[in-house]
Amino acid sequence: MSDVTSPVSQPIVLFRQVPRQRATEGLQRWPVDAVAELFELPFNDLIFRAQQVHREHFDANEVQLSTLLSIKTGGCEEDCGYCPQSVHYDTGVEASKLLEPAAVAAAARAAREQGASRFCMGAAWRAPKDRDIEKVVELVHVVKAEGLEACCTLGMLTETQARSLKDAGLDYYNHNLDTAPEAYGRIVSTRTYDDRLQTLQRVRDAGINVCCGGIVGMGESRRERAGLVAQIANLDPYPQSVPINQLVRVEGTPLHGSEALDPFEFVRTIAVARITMPKARVRLSAGRQQMGEAVQALCFLAGANSVFCGDKLLTTGNPDWAADQRLLGSLGITAR
Repeated sequence: MSDVTSPVSQPIVLFRQVPRQRATEGLQRWPVDAVAELFELPFNDLIFRAQQVHREHFDANEVQLSTLLSIKTGGCEEDCGYCPQSVHYDTGVEASKLLEPAAVAAAARAAREQGASRFCMGAAWRAPKDRDIEKVVELVHVVKAEGLEACCTLGMLTETQARSLKDAGLDYYNHNLDTAPEAYGRIVSTRTYDDRLQTLQRVRDAGINVCCGGIVGMGESRRERAGLVAQIANLDPYPQSVPINQLVRVEGTPLHGSEALDPFEFVRTIAVARITMPKARVRLSAGRQQMGEAVQALCFLAGANSVFCGDKLLTTGNPDWAADQRLLGSLGITAR
């Protein structure tokens, strides 16, 4: 077995990092086979490995809080099978115009007062126009004026748009890969995997921190979950922030009838993300409301150290601030 995969057979020893290389240069840091082997470890061994890695790089009893606001809802041209904001599905989500700066400022201020350190803005666009970016630049200035880190998820970007957002002070840009390459065609047909990778490259080239994760529970196999993690972990560099979403099965979307993911499989995904991306913030994102507090606690044990707070994530429900404060307090976890 090669040096890349040898750590998998030694679950009690911290693994040795392989020098980073671009996937196009040949050897990957985390081949899919190696990631799949991590998923196959006994649950206790996997969690122990992940906790070791986590403690090497982070305070094990601290999480970073982010808030996500939909600044332009509905009317998206994409056909992502999980998304209630697509024009292709009847989900009851009404299209809206871009929020005004005053409304964003009020939401950012409330998030800061509740303890969030990062404010994320999402817009239901396939790809924003330049005139849209001009308006978002103003919103980034509003968020920064409140003393918060600013993050956006706006769809595909051009090089010029990415540079404009960087010049405005944007700290992070979110653009998820959603799933493994081989499963991607089952989820969306209006955008290619390469489209997503190109946007991530433009964001990195502009000097913006990358936020990139995916969604699990969309009918994918464990091997495909390993493929998703491998794709993200082999980005050069791997993202500073990795949101792991559990599918929220929204009525009206093609994935509404999907079988619920085993909660322990979700925890395994968190643990594997932590091991393969040791310095990233691994974030519990969509689906927390459905998974319950005990599973969330296991996710923190597995290496999650960031959460989206607030009673709504774009258009789906989320635990409210008071519930999160109770949970973190009961676990002795400090928010930052």
